[in-house]
Amino acid sequence: MTRIILVGYMGSGKTTVGRQLAMALGVSFYDLDWYIEIRYRRSVSQIFREDGEEHFRQLEYNMLHEVAEFEDVVLSCGGGTPCYFDNMQYMNSLGETVYLKASPEVLAAHLKMARVERPLIKNKSGEELLTYIRESLSEREPFYMQAKHVINVDLLDNFEKIALTIDLLRRELGV
Repeated sequence: MTRIILVGYMGSGKTTVGRQLAMALGVSFYDLDWYIEIRYRRSVSQIFREDGEEHFRQLEYNMLHEVAEFEDVVLSCGGGTPCYFDNMQYMNSLGETVYLKASPEVLAAHLKMARVERPLIKNKSGEELLTYIRESLSEREPFYMQAKHVINVDLLDNFEKIALTIDLLRRELGV
């Protein structure tokens, strides 16, 4: 049975890497945010806006406890998932957890293209974004570092490097 759970800051490539890793292993891939959106028929942005972050975190907790029990799966979690409740402990108890670690500068470059979709950074300028990432990453990284494996993804900028990262992950995880 395979159960691999990817954690890391938004923009670190969890969905991209997760999808490719699942394909390479012949298992199912789930993105926790997408799973929430399908189940509740609203975007994460809508839930944040209409119900607040606290309500979203409770939904996220409930859905994590549902989807993380699936077998033969690669699961990509939202950037905040490991930081609430006992989520990181829970994920570690169920499978192989991997922190996709990237520098604030790399994260900012990735997120500049997707700001509209991300409720926590939607209206930030370039410098505000970098400052926000540095501050929130310093708060979140102690949770991320509890993962069983840490993979640096600073150079994850093309298909060849994604493939190399998948190979590295497979060696690291023994799968």
